[in-house]
Amino acid sequence: AKKLLPYLALAAVLFAMAAFLASPAHYAESVLEGISLWAVSVLPAAFPFLFLTALLTGLAPFSRFTRRISPLAGALFRVSGAGGGAALLAALSGYPVGARLLADLSAAGRIPKEETFRLACLVTVSGPMFLVGTVGCMMYGSAAAGAILLFSHLAGVALVCFCLRFTAKRPSRPMPEPQRDRHDPQLLYDSLYRAVISVLCVGGFIALFSCFGQMLADLGLFSAAATLFGGYAEGILRGLLEMTTGCAALSAIGTPLSLALSCGLVTFGGLCVLCQEAAYLTKAGVGMLPFLLVKLLQALLSFGICFALASALL
Repeated sequence: AKKLLPYLALAAVLFAMAAFLASPAHYAESVLEGISLWAVSVLPAAFPFLFLTALLTGLAPFSRFTRRISPLAGALFRVSGAGGGAALLAALSGYPVGARLLADLSAAGRIPKEETFRLACLVTVSGPMFLVGTVGCMMYGSAAAGAILLFSHLAGVALVCFCLRFTAKRPSRPMPEPQRDRHDPQLLYDSLYRAVISVLCVGGFIALFSCFGQMLADLGLFSAAATLFGGYAEGILRGLLEMTTGCAALSAIGTPLSLALSCGLVTFGGLCVLCQEAAYLTKAGVGMLPFLLVKLLQALLSFGICFALASALL
């Protein structure tokens, strides 16, 4: 399988290049649609959080805060205070803030190596602005649906990570206290620079996957799935590629099952979000195959919680 994978990747790249060359105006339009989606829906929400979280983690009061929550973070998930603080910020901000924070903390030596994988599974979450505002209110037309999505998503992630705590090993060495000049004149610039680069990378991924999704649609993959297995199949396939378009397709059905499937897709992330996260997680030494298996488990658990709540409350 490992020997076959490079050839499959090569075939996919050559197909995408040929399709784009065959109809450049058509696929350039789909790229523009992805850029518009990024500029209107992602950039205004993600960029401030990317900047503020980068700035916050560099301030001395944040270090003191992480020391205060260290006992709670350790008791629940066997992660350090810095890891618990990153998880809290990730839950407020959404993708890909958590993965970026993990990479920053790992590079700065702020978290033990033994904690990195468990923390990666904990901080890779969506945020309330997307789940409640975009998916709940805008797509499903219901703030209650958004609240159910948010609770189910975070509950599924947290429950699996609570179980992972029992696999934790003791740190091989105590973590040193973080050393940072609280008057660092480069902190503001560095935070802004990292936020700009991060949000541009996010936009690039969204634009590319918008184009790839159009190529698959032109092949008839989505329509064939809908014909054979119903509208749910099309939404799932679109969501596995890019979660936002998958949630939009499922919201047109508007049933408790479609809401639960949307929750599962958001928890898993879709290929577009996973590629964004992989750019940071691999820098921190996180193995992607075990990570994907955990994300799949979290997605299944979030799906079950959401379906039960939606069936009972909506």
